[in-house]
Amino acid sequence: MPSIRVRIGEPIDKALRQLKKKLDKEGIMKSAKAHRFYDKPSIKKRAKSKAARKRHKIALKKKTYI
Repeated sequence: MPSIRVRIGEPIDKALRQLKKKLDKEGIMKSAKAHRFYDKPSIKKRAKSKAARKRHKIALKKKTYI
């Protein structure tokens, strides 16, 4: 569990920004959003292949322009 130290007189906004930055860096929020709902394995597989196709298509576009 990530933690931050809040100094006396430090604004809450600054502490929240630090905490959010730490959570993003460790990937905790992304993981929590991924586990929010149950996805059937077939749907996960379909989404994974769709993302791979998209990455491949973008890579091909970049390759042809260079």
